[in-house]
Amino acid sequence: MTPLTYKKAGVDIDKADAFVKRIKPLLDKTVRPEVLGKIGGFSGLFMPRLKAIKNPVLVSATDGVGTKLLLAEMLERYDTVGIDLVAMCVDDVVVTGAEPLFFLDYIACGKLNDKKLYALIKGITKGCQEAGCALIGGETAELPGMYEKDRFDLAGFCVGVVDREKMIDGRLCRKGDKIIGLASSGLHSNGYSLVRKVFSPKELNGRLGQELLRPTRIYTGMVLKIMEKIRIKAMAHITGGGFIENIPRVLPSKLGAEIKKDSWPIPSIFLKIQEKSRMNEKEMFRTFNMGVGMALILGPQNARRALQLFTKMGQNAWMIGEVIEGTHEVLLQD
Repeated sequence: MTPLTYKKAGVDIDKADAFVKRIKPLLDKTVRPEVLGKIGGFSGLFMPRLKAIKNPVLVSATDGVGTKLLLAEMLERYDTVGIDLVAMCVDDVVVTGAEPLFFLDYIACGKLNDKKLYALIKGITKGCQEAGCALIGGETAELPGMYEKDRFDLAGFCVGVVDREKMIDGRLCRKGDKIIGLASSGLHSNGYSLVRKVFSPKELNGRLGQELLRPTRIYTGMVLKIMEKIRIKAMAHITGGGFIENIPRVLPSKLGAEIKKDSWPIPSIFLKIQEKSRMNEKEMFRTFNMGVGMALILGPQNARRALQLFTKMGQNAWMIGEVIEGTHEVLLQD
């Protein structure tokens, strides 16, 4: 009987080692001064500089990209979903007022494909550079038997830090506060299970599919700059659950939000999805970001100033509603 090796069982350790060496230059682009050690160790090392922070609070978030990966596989384009992965995590961290410090990724696949994995890591490092956080490690797992040869999954993990006195948790929100919406780059990373039912593979395998693969916008850098000048009372990352589920998460129990639907231009892709799916309006706002990827709550004067600053940064932003007393929910108004 021919001796069995791990490679013959479907796991190529040598190939994995070579891949780690290949991606090291990409990871080096994300290095911050606080990073210690080298890639390839048992863990990532990061020595935060906390002297300027009186009461540091560590903030963590983990997420994935969901079934958007299936669209990436269909179109054989993998350079955007890595950015999505970072965006989903770092923008969950920044809504607390925290600065993302470092990021780790987990990639599971049926068989190592250097070209595909390199594109994924390239996207992840690009996202980390944009967010200003270091990619200090990760795991690439070859799992034959659990994943088909060409299938894979992604997960990310981010840690940030904020001074407790500067934490943003919604406790300062009051009736009459204004809600600013920041433009999304498209669907971001939510709603793709529905999209794949609404559109046929033929429809997706072209210009529409490329539009749907646009990477999630990363708001972290802009928001951190705004925070240096203006007090933000609350922020909501508009991801799974859309407006309906996410905005109430950052409001005190006796406050709600009134959103004026005509206060920003809803991108045509959402209207196309609604037409094809015949989904009612409330469900659309509960499933998709509808063109707004981040919502900020500020006092009226600060809201006007923030709009001006976002415009100077090249970020489309609109006054989309205000905080109201009453039930802890989002009301959609014409």
